[in-house]
Amino acid sequence: MTASTAGADADTTSPGWRRVDPPELSPILQAALEAFYDNGFHGTSVRQIAAKVGVTVPALYYHHKSKEGILLALLEYSTGDVLARAHAARAAAAGDPVTELANVIESIVLVMTGRVRLAAVEGEIRYASSENRLRYRVFRKGIEDLVLDIVQTGTATGVMHVSDVAETTRAVLAMCQSIPRWFHDDGPLTPQLVAEKYVDIALHTVGSLPRADSD
Repeated sequence: MTASTAGADADTTSPGWRRVDPPELSPILQAALEAFYDNGFHGTSVRQIAAKVGVTVPALYYHHKSKEGILLALLEYSTGDVLARAHAARAAAAGDPVTELANVIESIVLVMTGRVRLAAVEGEIRYASSENRLRYRVFRKGIEDLVLDIVQTGTATGVMHVSDVAETTRAVLAMCQSIPRWFHDDGPLTPQLVAEKYVDIALHTVGSLPRADSD
């Protein structure tokens, strides 16, 4: 699976990128997602996942070579889907960097809030091998490169004003990636409201919105 195909369930037309349905996961991946979210990667055994699905451990290993392989499959699905949606969101902006950034941030936040369990499991990558962490970073870099290109274009055309494009890009994405740490789908904020707030913050961060005068 590649970053360009992992998010095949995402509608790549606007406003399809705004619709976030439950992830289309196999029974094994769905059971692993629930177990990793509830118990953490180290707190979950392959036997527990197999029991949730109702299969034997050897049958589970037929589909995935290891528990770490299951985790990586979840992360590749999640990251690939976000990347596909981000590309669709950017395409819907018709070449305007400010709208592109707004759309891309909205698309990322809607997934982070609409699939908060899947997004939260991304933190478990720290327990993976160095090889698999590197593989995951390749997927993540596709998203970073997309936003970086938008901010570079916006800065070059004068519609954004930042002193360090790379660090600004990382800061904007980091705030989005932190959402699963605090967002609860039964809380007072809806996914759309969070998306609106984060788009506003992102646009201020890149200097494309006027800042309020200080007292």
